[in-house]
Amino acid sequence: MTQSHSELLQLKNLGMASVNILHAIGVNTYDDLKDLGSVEAYRRIKTRGINVSKVMLYALEGALLDLHWNELDIDLKGRLVKEAEQDSIAESS
Repeated sequence: MTQSHSELLQLKNLGMASVNILHAIGVNTYDDLKDLGSVEAYRRIKTRGINVSKVMLYALEGALLDLHWNELDIDLKGRLVKEAEQDSIAESS
């Protein structure tokens, strides 16, 4: 296991499969994820054709906030989904 795997695996919500997906989009550290943001990381995952649910979006945000994704406020979850959907609408235009 590499140091970047270890760092990301220490974050809440992220297991080996999630970390491997993050590596595939160029996210190798917490700072990479923080700089990119959960919505953009989720959008890049979807753009690569990787099939993930909205839970991945919540998990990424929770990892940044050091919260289990189930603990995220319902309003925050709604804003994240809306922002992620706006990104995909803009891409198809």
